[in-house]
Amino acid sequence: MSWRALLQEAFERSVVFTQFICFLNVFSNHVAEVHQCLGPSMLPTFNVSGDILLLEHLSSKFERIKPGDVVMARSPANPRLVVCKRVLGLEGDTVTVLPTSSRGHIRQAVVPKGHVWLQGDNAYNSTDSRHYGPVPYALIQGKVFYRIWPPEGWGPVLNQPP
Repeated sequence: MSWRALLQEAFERSVVFTQFICFLNVFSNHVAEVHQCLGPSMLPTFNVSGDILLLEHLSSKFERIKPGDVVMARSPANPRLVVCKRVLGLEGDTVTVLPTSSRGHIRQAVVPKGHVWLQGDNAYNSTDSRHYGPVPYALIQGKVFYRIWPPEGWGPVLNQPP
């Protein structure tokens, strides 16, 4: 086989490989991706040690997120972090805000336009909208729809009403 033929074959394979990588990038950014949820804020729904979840982006892009959905979002307090929380309210909703400590009191909050109210299922150990307020809808990365790890928790993540 000549050098020219080898170079031609290498070029063709690299084009196919590049197209595949581009497809994976577009798919993971716009359709679905694998994500991990770590920490105690979503107990008992998810484990502290970290569950591996499937996240779909279409619901957030087409504004199909509803109260009860579990979402992944950029943290308004630290944009380097992605948090896993449950949606308790959409714009215009009035949510009941539980206290973050024993000295706090229950209050009501109205979710402003273009925002959502996010809260962890473990209300006593979660940094969420009770700390940083309503979250801009644009920070939502997607809706969690399936747990793939650990094996005993395998299955769809259900929408639970707040």
